Amino acid sequence: MDTVYHLDLDSEKIQGAKIALLPGDPFRSQIIAETISGIYGTGNKKLAWKREFCTYLAEIRGRPLLVTSTGIGGPSASIAIDELAQLGINTFIRVGTTGAIQEFIEIGDVIITSGSVRLDGASTHYAPIEYPAVAHYEILNALVEGARNTRTRYHVGVTASSDTFYPGEERYDSFSKYVLRRFQGATKEWQKLHVLNYEMESSTVLTLAASMGLRGGCVTGVVNRAGTGKITKELLKAGEENVIKVAIAAAECLI
Repeated sequence: MDTVYHLDLDSEKIQGAKIALLPGDPFRSQIIAETISGIYGTGNKKLAWKREFCTYLAEIRGRPLLVTSTGIGGPSASIAIDELAQLGINTFIRVGTTGAIQEFIEIGDVIITSGSVRLDGASTHYAPIEYPAVAHYEILNALVEGARNTRTRYHVGVTASSDTFYPGEERYDSFSKYVLRRFQGATKEWQKLHVLNYEMESSTVLTLAASMGLRGGCVTGVVNRAGTGKITKELLKAGEENVIKVAIAAAECLI
C-alpha cells in the first residue's frame, strides 16, 4: 500500500473516507474530530502528523471522514488536496477563519464562499487564471443547510483569497508598515465589488477541486474585520466554534 509522502497516509488508513474537512491549523484537526465525537457519540483516531499536515479519522452516522490540516496558504493546501485525491477523497471543505471587509458582517458570523478572487499563485499551477474558483453547488447547498440547522448567522458570496496575510490583505500593521502600490486601496475596491472577506486558501481549494472534477467548498468564521486589528483569543474562539459546527452539519448533509 503506497503512502503519500507529505501526509503520511495510505488508502488503508483512511478506511474508505470520501469527505475531508480541511482546517488550516493542525491543532484544529483534533478539535474538529473531538467535536464530531461529542455530537455523534463516536470515536476518533489520529492517523498522522507530518509537518503542517495533521489528520484525524472521524465518523458521522456510520460513515468515515477525514479531518486534515493544510497549513497556511495555497502551496501547502495544494499538496494536501492533491495527495488526498490520490487516496480517493472526492469532497473537500475548507474550515477556516477569516477577516470580513463588509460593514454588515459581524464577529462570529460564518461566510460561505460561492467563489474566490484568485490572488494566489498556487492555483495557477493547476488551471489558468481565467478559470473560475467556484464552489461545487452540492457543498454550497450543504453549508447553507448546515448554517440554518445550527442557527448560525451566515453570509454567502465572493471571497478574496490572498497569498499573503499582510500586504495582500492590505494590512499596515506589518514590520515595514508598507503595502505595495498594487494593493493600496484594494480593500475599498473589493468592498465596492461586494467581496465579503479576506482569507488565504479558498481559491486554491476551489480551483483544484473543480479542475480535477471533484467537489470543493469553503466556510470560514469571522475573527476580525477590514484586515485590521489584533485577533484575540476571544475573537478566534467565536469564529472557530461557529465555523466548526456549520462544517460538521454540512458534512452530515453530504453523508
